[in-house]
Amino acid sequence: MDNKMKDLFSIEGKIALVTGGSRGIGEMVAAGFLSYGAKVYISSRKAEVCEATAKRLADRYGKECLSIPADLAGLKGIESLATALSEREGKLDILVNNAGATWGAPLEEFPEVGWDKVMDTNVKAIFFLTQKLLPLLRKSASSENPARVINIGSIDGIKTPMFENFSYGPSKAAVHHLTRVLAAHLIKEHIIVNAIAPGPFPTWMLSTGVGFGGKTEGDGVNWDMVGQGNPSGRVGSMEDIAGLALFLSSRAGAYVVGHTIPCDGGMVAVS
Repeated sequence: MDNKMKDLFSIEGKIALVTGGSRGIGEMVAAGFLSYGAKVYISSRKAEVCEATAKRLADRYGKECLSIPADLAGLKGIESLATALSEREGKLDILVNNAGATWGAPLEEFPEVGWDKVMDTNVKAIFFLTQKLLPLLRKSASSENPARVINIGSIDGIKTPMFENFSYGPSKAAVHHLTRVLAAHLIKEHIIVNAIAPGPFPTWMLSTGVGFGGKTEGDGVNWDMVGQGNPSGRVGSMEDIAGLALFLSSRAGAYVVGHTIPCDGGMVAVS
């Protein structure tokens, strides 16, 4: 028992793909995986940013972090990412479907493109990328060591969002239910699917919503002020989100199947 407990949270030597991994929550999860010994691929739409982040993370953690840029809003980009990864690896241990989009506009002015872009990126991309990567996930999966899929939802898919981003919350609610559906279909193949629903974290996306103009640090950025609205009195940290992702990716989380776990400092609990 003691020997098994020693590496309960280990992902040493595993291969992971984190979409939307060039910044924000995706970068935090990628950093956590690298620090625990995984080989990590990150993907995002902007090639230069993705490659710069991969190099920075590889230098910081001394592990392989590789960039495969792709636009996951359409099937062409999804297929290109799956093909590129298949050409480099014979299996995939962990898939983190994190890439996402949002759109803000008043209810009366909310455009069709703001609905379609968000649904395509946040929901359709998760389904089809998981579908295209099933051969690699199956190569990794076994009863002793299941493959993992972690979908990044949001507390806005659980409670009513505070911003006028009318397609975002419904898209994340769809992610949560899709997680259950995929989990039910894949668990017999030893592929475990779960979701994380983050609350406020110091990301570009939240920065644009709270008036920081997309900046996550520097002049005019006050995350302590944002955190005052949270029951725990702060915004989330890299350790918060990476720790939960590590749990779900390791033997410690091998009996958790089809759930959406809030990582929010108590916002859902008090809503």
